[in-house]
Amino acid sequence: MENYSIVIFILALMIGLSAMAGKIRVPYPILLITAGIAVGFIPEMPQFEINSEVVFLIFLPPLLYDAAFNIDYKTFRTQINTISGLAIGLVFLTTVAIAAVAHYCIPGMDWPLAFVLGAILSATDAVAAIGITKGLGLSHKTTTILEGESLINDASALVAYRFAVAAVTGVSFAFFKASLQFLGLMAGGVLVGFVMGKLLAFILQRVKKDAMVTISFMLLMPFVTYRLAEELHLSGVIAVVMLGLVISQFSTRVFPEELKRQSRSIWDIIIFLLNGLIFILIGLQFPYVLAHIGRDQVLPYLGYALLITVVALLVRMFRVFGQRTNLQKGFARLSNSAATGRGKGKRRMRITEEELLDLETSIIISWSGMRGIVSLAIAIGLPATLDNGLEFPMRNDIIFISVAVVLFTLLGQGLTLPWLVKKLKNKRIGPVETIGSHS
Repeated sequence: MENYSIVIFILALMIGLSAMAGKIRVPYPILLITAGIAVGFIPEMPQFEINSEVVFLIFLPPLLYDAAFNIDYKTFRTQINTISGLAIGLVFLTTVAIAAVAHYCIPGMDWPLAFVLGAILSATDAVAAIGITKGLGLSHKTTTILEGESLINDASALVAYRFAVAAVTGVSFAFFKASLQFLGLMAGGVLVGFVMGKLLAFILQRVKKDAMVTISFMLLMPFVTYRLAEELHLSGVIAVVMLGLVISQFSTRVFPEELKRQSRSIWDIIIFLLNGLIFILIGLQFPYVLAHIGRDQVLPYLGYALLITVVALLVRMFRVFGQRTNLQKGFARLSNSAATGRGKGKRRMRITEEELLDLETSIIISWSGMRGIVSLAIAIGLPATLDNGLEFPMRNDIIFISVAVVLFTLLGQGLTLPWLVKKLKNKRIGPVETIGSHS
């Protein structure tokens, strides 16, 4: 009964603070996280530990499905070059960079443990970025890239995490084998999501006249799809994303407007509650993990977390601006080839002008690399013991640093992101002239 009362209290607090956020002009994720930290330090408040399985089974499927369902598929496909570069290439680049910092700076952290920490903190959380920048007038391209990245990078981070934990337990690591397994997990997830999407479309086609039954099936299927893919040892994240994309295309053609409105209203409430709970729970975790760390370790570990935050941000900026330059150069080469008539008959990857990243978009995407609930769930989901029964080395240390990095990115970048967006808009930084473009 006590836990029930606490849950009701947290829900009421979340709703009240969300309403207050707009009036005091503070991004509601920041307000909720701060409140969660404050509530966690109340002496009578029982300690909350996030169950990673609850996050992955309850929070992740509906959030991924909703984002995939509502993403602009045409823009997503146009920006797939940038999105895949951030969601796959950047994830593994960030993992390596954080692992190097952790190995050389944190006493006692060997390479396998360093890669575990790097994998935990490699994926960004667009839920936080979009929640913080809501109402600031981000361009449609920017929003799509951030959401598209978050739809895929969770899968990349989870795969990297599995391999890193396996290395800690003594399982030999082969890069070629790991790459094949990664491709298999992703391809299998796509297949499962596509099949389940077609199955759901088949069912919805026959029950679409009953709005409640239709919406109920749409609410249930993300959980079923995620669970099925994970049971098959495939990527549940990618499966749910593919499900959302398939049903989005289907609903556009088949669903009547009234059903779309009803479905949207129900999903809006669910996503609002889930997002709010996520940010409260992130704040509540800090007092919990603080209790498992020696007092003499707190300041050094906060310093390591700050260093990792800065390194992750610099790596992200390097990758985003590198992508911007590569797109410009590729577009310039194609433009020059078309102008001179060279390259006819050769098949080349076509880069359109819509794919190019202007300076404003590049800066905002770089600064929006905040970590969130997935990093937190992965960290807390670290096994307590190894296969031989010994304790997982430095488990509490890794969890504390991970939570600190999540808070640093959400509070630091989160508080400054709205200011940055407004500053860029005031300066009216527009698309820069493309290299080789014609006036």
